[in-house]
Amino acid sequence: MADAHDLWIFAYGSLMWRPGFEAEEVVHARLVGWRRSFCIYSRFHRGSDRRPGLVLGLDRGGMCEGIAFRVSASNARQTLRYLREREQVGSVYREALVPVTLLTGERPEVMALAFLVERAHPSYAGDLPLAEQAHVIRGGIGRSGNNIDYLASTLAHLAALGIRERPLERLQAIVGTFAARGPGDRHTRATAASMVRVFGRRPAHARRLKAEDLQRFCYRTVLTARDE
Repeated sequence: MADAHDLWIFAYGSLMWRPGFEAEEVVHARLVGWRRSFCIYSRFHRGSDRRPGLVLGLDRGGMCEGIAFRVSASNARQTLRYLREREQVGSVYREALVPVTLLTGERPEVMALAFLVERAHPSYAGDLPLAEQAHVIRGGIGRSGNNIDYLASTLAHLAALGIRERPLERLQAIVGTFAARGPGDRHTRATAASMVRVFGRRPAHARRLKAEDLQRFCYRTVLTARDE
């Protein structure tokens, strides 16, 4: 039975397959009013200052299916600290508690922590054409790996949940399906590595991120006093 102070977290990208924290429940979930979009330039996890990559954010409009994790009250503060260190490297997200529909289980709806994109941030890429998204993704590589694998892993885990994300499927087709790693592979395919080397020499036209931006866009929370 969930405690009133347990923390629910809505995952829509890499948190789905690599959460990095312990959860009491893992539930297929839906968030209305926000959509999954490759709308954030990545200069850390899947790119660099010299050659940014592109990662997912929750942007306004539409609907998004993903995973809701329930973290026990005793682990909530530690988990929140971990998520901020991981997700808020560039302070591009706005933390919010949003109503999430649970598609399995006894509870129809919970309030879950979600990381929503901050549109005013210099790293917000907006609604780029698929061809431009593909160009950025092909050349991106950062501390968490290359951008092609990030796209492939997202689609693989959505498929495991029975979710069709046709814009992402079309994007992978443009990037090159055979450049992505296969299911269960532990290493990047040579094709993907070669593509990163070639496209990594071509600039991605992202706005420059200045030091003062990190202070200006320091993440904001709407969490309860338990985090204080």
